[in-house]
Amino acid sequence: MADDTHHGLAAHEVVLLLQSDADRGLGPGEAERRLERFGPNVLPPATGGGLLWRVLRQFHHPLVYVLLVAGAITAALSAYVDSAVIFAVVLLNAVIGFVQESKAETALEGLRAMVRTTATVVRGGRERNVPSSELVPGDLVVVEAGGKVPADVRLVRASELRVDESALTGESVPVAKDETVLDLRTPVADRRNMLHSGTLVTSGRGAGIAVATGAETELGRIHRLVGAAERLATPLTVKLAAFSRILTVVILVLAAVTFAIGVVRGRGVVETFTSAVALAVGAIPEGLPAAVTITLAIGVARMARRRAVIRRMPAVETLGSTTVICSDKTGTLTENQMTVQTVWTPDDVFDVTGSGYGGDGALHDAAGAVATGGVHRALHWCLLAGAGCNDAVLVRRDGRWDLVGDPTEGAMLAVAGKGGLSAPAVTRRHPRVGTIPFSSERQYMATLHRDTDTGGHLVLAKGATERILGLCGAQMAADGGIRPLDPGAVLAAVEGLAAGGLRVLATAALPSADPGAFTERQLPGTLVLTGLQAMLDPPRAGAAAAVSACRTAGITVKMITGDHAATAAAVAARIGLLDASGAREGQVLTGADLTALPDHAYPAAVDRARVFARVSPEQKLRLVQALQERGQVVAMTGDGVNDAPALRQANIGIAMGRGGTEVAKDAADMVLTDDDFATIEAAVEEGRGVFDNLTKFIVWTLPTNMGEGLVILVAILLGATLPILPTQILWINMTTAVALGLMLAFEPKEAGIMSRPPRDPARPLLTGALVVRILLVSALLVAGSWWLFTWERGTGASLPEARTAAVNLFVAVELFYLFSCRSLTRSAWRLGLFGNRWIIAGVITQTAGQLALTYLPAMNRLFDTAPVSGEAWLRILGIAALTALVVAADKRLRHQRL
Repeated sequence: MADDTHHGLAAHEVVLLLQSDADRGLGPGEAERRLERFGPNVLPPATGGGLLWRVLRQFHHPLVYVLLVAGAITAALSAYVDSAVIFAVVLLNAVIGFVQESKAETALEGLRAMVRTTATVVRGGRERNVPSSELVPGDLVVVEAGGKVPADVRLVRASELRVDESALTGESVPVAKDETVLDLRTPVADRRNMLHSGTLVTSGRGAGIAVATGAETELGRIHRLVGAAERLATPLTVKLAAFSRILTVVILVLAAVTFAIGVVRGRGVVETFTSAVALAVGAIPEGLPAAVTITLAIGVARMARRRAVIRRMPAVETLGSTTVICSDKTGTLTENQMTVQTVWTPDDVFDVTGSGYGGDGALHDAAGAVATGGVHRALHWCLLAGAGCNDAVLVRRDGRWDLVGDPTEGAMLAVAGKGGLSAPAVTRRHPRVGTIPFSSERQYMATLHRDTDTGGHLVLAKGATERILGLCGAQMAADGGIRPLDPGAVLAAVEGLAAGGLRVLATAALPSADPGAFTERQLPGTLVLTGLQAMLDPPRAGAAAAVSACRTAGITVKMITGDHAATAAAVAARIGLLDASGAREGQVLTGADLTALPDHAYPAAVDRARVFARVSPEQKLRLVQALQERGQVVAMTGDGVNDAPALRQANIGIAMGRGGTEVAKDAADMVLTDDDFATIEAAVEEGRGVFDNLTKFIVWTLPTNMGEGLVILVAILLGATLPILPTQILWINMTTAVALGLMLAFEPKEAGIMSRPPRDPARPLLTGALVVRILLVSALLVAGSWWLFTWERGTGASLPEARTAAVNLFVAVELFYLFSCRSLTRSAWRLGLFGNRWIIAGVITQTAGQLALTYLPAMNRLFDTAPVSGEAWLRILGIAALTALVVAADKRLRHQRL
């Protein structure tokens, strides 16, 4: 049922509306009829293209079309070697693309898996377990601690019920639930009378009427948002697609012109057509798709070493283009481990160091000295109350402390340990013998303990400050003495701590208690206030430095969270997103603020704000879309179900590996294995290096392709013999791309890569200065090869010898030019000869290949080559060196415009 008003109705009204019974539930027969009417409680399966369509999609590329046609034509002309090489290149790239795509697109399946649980329902007055898929609207659902909520449920009764909704709403602590009627305008995150499918019950027990199942639940709504979010093309794929279209048109026009000129000059149609095909094959950078894939794969491996796992290879480069990072707060910028920051006692204030649930850190007094409970008795009793009046357990797993229970109680256990009170020691010395449990109405918890040292009893309590003050008649001094209670001073301290975004709990004790008087009715006025514990989910150690590094790199960081505005702003100030003096107007917006914004003011407000709090999944999605509409390349981080639609929509979605849900991981392009925002900054650095290396490859390979094509065109224009043959062109293109060009993928990142601003998304793949350099090298190749070919023929060399010299000239120029392309702005000499040892290995390999092509009889027969003289080699190396010098001069003159 798609009704979204159940939280605004009384429980009995919801029962009547759904024709159910608050005690007996539905009858078995009625449940079956409703299952047939509403369908199973599962999320609908994803729809998409079949296997054949996914295979065919790999060939949807302009350059691939040209290669396929060229391969077919060369096969028809009986040039089977040429044809086989062309088709092999096309097939290899298709296989690589298909494999990568097959590993993605599983986000919706992850969502469906979240609701495959067993549900406890009451049918016909009997409690029974049924598969959650058989749940129907109107079912009376029973939930208890440790269980997963199987549907959207309107509570009709609850007992100490608390639910972890962080995966759905971003709330960092479990939410107390009750059946109270709420205002219809209450947002999802604040609907305390509703349980939502996929969330976890941390404590207590409750029962309610299922009001929505399957696709109609909040989880189902997010499922639809994920399915509707568009997978955007990455900046690299956009630029390569535009570049490929332009290059394809240029190649086809040149091939057509070549054919027309040849026919007009009276050359044979077949011969001219073969030359035109040779031009097209020569001008196409066959190695480019493989180079892109391999360069990205190397980037994937480098990022994995820096704890970032890439699920979609183009995401590697997208990171380098990122202009805005929208980061979730809980677990990404913060530890996702509630930590006590300050302990206040009536006479002292103690700062707490260390973060998380581990024992690292200590308590320091105002003078900076380490404080212990042995000297500060009020501190001792404050910590004892937090550790003894506590149901949480800290467990060490895989080298880190994990919490079983409420995060606030975990924080109290951890700070007690820092003060010298370990939970096991407290339990041994003061075993619990009675409990008044926490409830949303009571707002405190109290426990009765036996003192094994004296044989007497003591009472410990913790809870909301106002409720604890109501239980107290005195307060404890630093030396343990009892003084009159000063509520005004206590509330002033709470106000000051809360202003910093801290959550404050008060503690109290009765060191000598009468067990018979331990009742909720007799407790008020008898306890002694021992202090306050103020806690926060603290920022990660490297978060502030990473945010600063992003700012230096020209990247804007925004926090998007489902948590409260004050908490979000406090964390933002600590990591440098906001000024320490406080947020300026418009820098912190809530979900309600966003809803109230008119459409025309929305983009500017989103651009100005730095923190977005209490936002819904739809609002997160709209925020990302608004930034993208303003031309931003957006990286979105998150770990919960509520983050999945925005992760999917973002140019790059980044999920958390440790604390993230499977839904978030499946919707993302990248997963952080350490859940640390600082890893994103490292990944951005790697992404920029990947784009640099891809640009270097393109700048290196295009002059050869253009030179080969222009050599063919000039031969047709002059009516002369071709200086190089199609088979020789394929040899040059494929061997140099593998042995030389791909070595640029291993080029180390250049200095200062994170000091420059992000690339403008509108900026073309190649700047004007780089285009001029490519044309310059192409012209030198054409002029040099024609001069050498003509010289060799004029000095008596045979046609195969002259062509072999021209082929070796192309390779030699590429080899020299390769060292220049290691940096697009800096001199090759400044980089050092051995800065990239892979290039040295590639040069040796290519040299060996050229010697084999030139001097091995089998290669001579296959490629129509012949041995050349030593003098020819000197001329080849001389032209290559001259080209390198010209490029160095051009680089020196033009590097400011790159």
